[in-house]
Amino acid sequence: MLRRPRPLLLVLFMVLFAFVATPAQAVTLLFADLTNAQENPPANPTTAAGGFRPASFGTATFALNDARTALTFSSTVFNIDFTGSQTPDRNDNLTVAHIHASPNVTPKTNGPVVWGFIGAPFNDTNPRDVVVTPFSTGVGGTVSSKWDAPEGNNTTLSAQLSNVLGGRSYINFHTVQFPGGEVRGNISVAPEPSTWLLWISGVAGLYGFRRLHTRRSFETN
Repeated sequence: MLRRPRPLLLVLFMVLFAFVATPAQAVTLLFADLTNAQENPPANPTTAAGGFRPASFGTATFALNDARTALTFSSTVFNIDFTGSQTPDRNDNLTVAHIHASPNVTPKTNGPVVWGFIGAPFNDTNPRDVVVTPFSTGVGGTVSSKWDAPEGNNTTLSAQLSNVLGGRSYINFHTVQFPGGEVRGNISVAPEPSTWLLWISGVAGLYGFRRLHTRRSFETN
């Protein structure tokens, strides 16, 4: 019986393929590791009744084209309800998602929305590129889109490139429980290919550990 590929592993494979298939200097690659702890203040997910809810987490990969007129990205997020029906609780329901940036943003400070791709403000309009794919099983989903040059929330991609490339931006997913953001990740330029591949291996190992820990916890309960 064939097993369904895991979404995060598919994302990691796509990034690895990009290194092999993309000519040198054709694009600038960036990434983000999304966690609850990066929110300001940090998010501690619970159910609406105050009970346990698994921590949400995810990854995002970005590619800025050589002309610097389009920023393509794909993000996979776990333990946030992308449909409103993946869990019976409403606290984990996804409401909006954006990229935030400003000259003053750091990994621990907040900044304004500069481009929205789920909910309001919605800025993926010229053209509309967003594709949202909820997990068929489990809780979470994958979203991909492209920030085109004319788009932005009272700004443009060109105006924000110095912030994006300078580590002064982050991707943020908001929920019913955390309207200010439940899981976020600072956007950083990818290291050299050898270091990046090492990071991919580490994330894949972390994912495997989370699955093993979750399975063992389930088996002991």
